[in-house]
Amino acid sequence: MTAEANREGVELDPLIHVAARLRIMATLAALGEGDALSFTRLQEMIGLTSGNLITHLRKLEDAGYVGSAKTEGATGTQTWIALTLHGRMALESYTNALRELLGGL
Repeated sequence: MTAEANREGVELDPLIHVAARLRIMATLAALGEGDALSFTRLQEMIGLTSGNLITHLRKLEDAGYVGSAKTEGATGTQTWIALTLHGRMALESYTNALRELLGGL
């Protein structure tokens, strides 16, 4: 039996199950649909180094769970991160599976 499955076969998305990526997904999910956080603000909220955050965001973006956009401003380029609809649905499936997994406690 793996950490992603229990005796009833409930599976947790291994991409989201990593603690740092779960924190990223949950933080972005707290925003309204279509809203985004700047990379810098997300980094402050999550507490990861820039390199670690980039690595985790790349994995989430490759899966279609998050999207990013760059804007030019007076102070330079800023990267914005948002949860996609696919990401919201994946997080909802993950939380439902987690609730089912923990239902007997």
